[in-house]
Amino acid sequence: MNPALPLVGRILLTLVTGTAGYFGKLGLPMPDLLVWLVIAIELGGALLILIGWKTRLVAWIMAIFTVATAVIGHKFWVDPSQATQFLKNLAITGGFIMLAFAGPGRLSVDKA
Repeated sequence: MNPALPLVGRILLTLVTGTAGYFGKLGLPMPDLLVWLVIAIELGGALLILIGWKTRLVAWIMAIFTVATAVIGHKFWVDPSQATQFLKNLAITGGFIMLAFAGPGRLSVDKA
């Protein structure tokens, strides 16, 4: 195993603390727990889309989740500096909607 991998893992884990702090600033309940729920949704959704299992359903769920995160986390109407992040989330949502309509393609667990 590459000796740098544990270091990279520790660095990435510390980023969760920053996210939990941001969730706390937003006034979200239980930010330390909520950050792990968000990670589970994002990683789980990404892995399911990657392998192509229940792709259309997962794409719709991720589209809804991404709009929710845009509205909750990137309130450009309160903080104009969040406009780019809000629009980024809307663009990602568009990609999920396209995937929901187009399906996963032939190289997937699903049958397109």
